[in-house]
Amino acid sequence: MDHLRSPRSRRRLALAVPVVLSLTASLGFLPAAAQAAPDARADQAAAAEAPRLAYVVNTRTDHRTIASVKRAIAGAGGTVVATYDRIGVIVAHSAEPGFAAAMREVRGVRSAGATRTAPLTAAATTDRGAAQPLTAEQTARTARASAAAGAGEPLEADQWDLRAIGADKAAKINPGSSRVTVAVIDTGVDDTHPDLAPNFSAAQSANCVGGKADTSAGAWRPYTAEDYHGTHVAGEIAAARNGIGVAGVAPGVKVSSIKVSDPDNGLFYPENVVCAFMFAADRGVEITNNSYYVDPWLYNCMDDPDQRAIVDAVNRAQLYAQRKGTLHLASAGNSNHDLDSDAIVDDSSPDDSTPVPRTIDPHECYDVPTQLPGVVTVSATGVDKEKSYYSSYGEGVVDVAAPGGDGRYQIPDTPSKNGRILSTMPNNAYGYLQGTSMASPHAAGVAALLKSEHPWASPAQLQRLLKAQADNPGCPDSYDQDGDGAQDATCEGGGRVNGFYGFGIVNALRAVK
Repeated sequence: MDHLRSPRSRRRLALAVPVVLSLTASLGFLPAAAQAAPDARADQAAAAEAPRLAYVVNTRTDHRTIASVKRAIAGAGGTVVATYDRIGVIVAHSAEPGFAAAMREVRGVRSAGATRTAPLTAAATTDRGAAQPLTAEQTARTARASAAAGAGEPLEADQWDLRAIGADKAAKINPGSSRVTVAVIDTGVDDTHPDLAPNFSAAQSANCVGGKADTSAGAWRPYTAEDYHGTHVAGEIAAARNGIGVAGVAPGVKVSSIKVSDPDNGLFYPENVVCAFMFAADRGVEITNNSYYVDPWLYNCMDDPDQRAIVDAVNRAQLYAQRKGTLHLASAGNSNHDLDSDAIVDDSSPDDSTPVPRTIDPHECYDVPTQLPGVVTVSATGVDKEKSYYSSYGEGVVDVAAPGGDGRYQIPDTPSKNGRILSTMPNNAYGYLQGTSMASPHAAGVAALLKSEHPWASPAQLQRLLKAQADNPGCPDSYDQDGDGAQDATCEGGGRVNGFYGFGIVNALRAVK
């Protein structure tokens, strides 16, 4: 599966809500004995050569415990980078090989573990395949077709995805409220793009790389034009209807950028995502879009103390945001995995060093954040409203579906005849991408329209509204996309709820009616 559901790219698994809700309370001490060095000088030499790693240390939330644990971190050879007192999560760095094991023995610590398997260096997503830039010839042809069809935006004739969910008609009724903000937790957003600038909220944007929010001007922007994932996602949600380029699903709402991708490898480490959820909650963001999985593990298994600590830390942060009124949406992933199956082969983890193939049970090893409680999991569809060939799925896992594109089997009758999703790119450009990375922001846009219509709706109520307005095609009689006689995926469930579409494909027009 792609890491971003992007060029530096990602996906959600099935987890019974009661199990996840109890994670924070049940995470206890996981013993791991530290080996004593035979010689103090040898121990010091080894420590000097040891790689410096990042850790999350999860504690009780009372101030006395947090202060005590911070002293223990220093005593164990660590340095505190950021402390989130309200959820009891401390981000620390250490070069001591036994640091995590030592911290698990500290009074008040619920879990602790490394957030990466490769050392820190001086200071991935879920799209499928490389971006396809819109050429000058395509731009001119599409602009002519848009004008002939009476479309409001020059490139709208190529936006089959808007018409598929009634977003073009919904914009005429209610384009969304500027009081609603969708935060794009991603690779950064180019807020100077003319289609994004009118709706961008700088006050709700930051760079969370390293686990601590940097709100200095422009810190939220992508590092380079190759870090286009977040800008593309932002345009799908809220590109303005201003006579320029494309339109978003909710062209009247605000969009913000919380950058979490590492500058060296593009990965989305846990401490960055913890920071993003906390920042979004404290800045009054109503909705977050999460088109990625938290690195370095595609699935975090609870019998591993490091992975257990990652689940604990991110879960605490996203639950905090939900309590503050923020709804999270996340992409289901691009591996065509059945996330409700008995076993899945994960051959990509850890993705920051050398992957070691393993078979996991998706009911005990969790995709974060998409499999956490209260997070809306979104699968991808194409122009024919069939599940995209790459989209992961799973009965009881997928909540809703949305256009993510399918450039292989579902080709639209548009000027460019491109089955992918057209949206904004850095440096005032436009391009096509496909993936569950593109499906999630379509659903986030519809959620923003619902929030505009129902401003007092809680995250749980908003999720129910999102499911209620969705259209479910039901399980197909056959899903043999390549025509080889074998089923490429099996849809379980009925016409109301099933593994391919959850409660159905989101519907923007119904949301505003």
